[in-house]
Amino acid sequence: MTAFILVSGMFTGTHIWQDTVAHLTAAGAEVHTVALTGLDGPRAAAAPRVDLETHIADVLAVIDSVGVAGDRRIVLVGHDYGIHPAVGAADRRAECIERIVYLDSGLPRDGVPALAAVPDQSLRERLAGADGADGTDGVLPPPAHEEWPRWGSTAGVPDAALDRLTALAAPQPLGTLLQPLRLTGAVEPVPTTGVLCTGNGTSIELVQMLVRLGDPALRPLTDPRVTFFELPTGHWPMLSCPAELTDVLLRAAAGEGHRLEPVDDTAGPGHLQPFLMDVPDIPRERHGNVDLYLPDAEEPRPAVVFVHGGPVPADARPTPRDWPGLTGYARCVAGDGAVGVLLDHRLHDLGDYERAAADVAAAVELARADPRVDQDRIALWFFSGGGLITADWLDAPPAWLRCLAATYPVLAPLPNWGLSETRLRPARAVAKAGDLPVVLTRVGREMPEIAATVEEFLAAAKDCGADVEVIDVPNGHHGFETIDVTDESRTAVRHALRTVLDHAFGGHAR
Repeated sequence: MTAFILVSGMFTGTHIWQDTVAHLTAAGAEVHTVALTGLDGPRAAAAPRVDLETHIADVLAVIDSVGVAGDRRIVLVGHDYGIHPAVGAADRRAECIERIVYLDSGLPRDGVPALAAVPDQSLRERLAGADGADGTDGVLPPPAHEEWPRWGSTAGVPDAALDRLTALAAPQPLGTLLQPLRLTGAVEPVPTTGVLCTGNGTSIELVQMLVRLGDPALRPLTDPRVTFFELPTGHWPMLSCPAELTDVLLRAAAGEGHRLEPVDDTAGPGHLQPFLMDVPDIPRERHGNVDLYLPDAEEPRPAVVFVHGGPVPADARPTPRDWPGLTGYARCVAGDGAVGVLLDHRLHDLGDYERAAADVAAAVELARADPRVDQDRIALWFFSGGGLITADWLDAPPAWLRCLAATYPVLAPLPNWGLSETRLRPARAVAKAGDLPVVLTRVGREMPEIAATVEEFLAAAKDCGADVEVIDVPNGHHGFETIDVTDESRTAVRHALRTVLDHAFGGHAR
């Protein structure tokens, strides 16, 4: 028999599992929920110095009470914050755990506090400097009814369930967020399953794309012992779709699920494959974090500044300004008589958008100050996750900005990014774009969560009459310039290049 042990997340207690427990029990499973000290039942009254170790002890107590006698198999499920005490306990009882299920949660790491996985960026910044020794005596107040989306999408949660979630929410002891998790490594061989809630901004396709980017921290996700499921709902599937969640948990316990494709180290990741077109061999000049690709011209020329996506790990090599797709674009514009500008900006984490935007602005000024650049004829071209930075330029386009382009962009923060209060919202900013030409390349095989942000932007642009030209690549994927080497892709790239350069030159001879 499978024994499920369910660990709830921030501000919540065993009550959130009520319907899931009923479904699992009806299916013949044994189910136990963990009452976390300070969050659940009579112990929800502020207990002194509750920290992560306290909650690990709570989970250990349930594991030990269940035991592994006979054919009992323990499947440990952690939702949200609950994955941290779950993994911490599994590290100390690895021989007892058949599988760990990460239910719309982050990936706990040794030495890293749970605060790092909190989606609310402003809260992370506010608490990051807190003294852990003192912080364990404090609590974080639970969200008000309208504040739950800051902690994860409430898509699919019935109004009555959201009312009950709010009424029963408990303050979160700060020590549970600030105390680093300590792991010995014993938990690493335990099979795992990730259940991704697509309404909260995560999908299997998105995780696979991040793995292909080469982040070493994500390589273990390609282990055959790791499986994945998706649920088309928000962050609280136990409230929005308990029957569907039950089915996924039962299948996870049976070892089912999607397995990621490992990175082919011989071929290299997709973004490091050759650009889809032959490009002129234009030499580059390197100025700090900015590269210039210069045309053979006597007089100052327009410039196109290319802004890569992300987040990209700080230790990723090569860095984006050496990726073939981006250097291909830069060499193309230089071959057509404009200056290609590439930069490495510091978008290494979702909390880095402000400094990445500042890096982009600095690169633009560096280019405009170069005597070989016509400072009154600049185009900006954004890719993927860099799309959020377009908001700064749409909101107040300077006179010298002749065109703004975006290729398979992310044009709104995804629900689990914790950026609900950021100014970087292109769909809002486009209302102030005036007559600034926007060239948007849209791929037909985009990840649904990203495609939705593009459609939101286009709807807002239509409402305000913005000048947006859409170039479609019906069979293209995110990053199509190096992975979809087809005539359709080449036609789209040529169209985009021609349109952007026409706006940059503005009728002047190339």
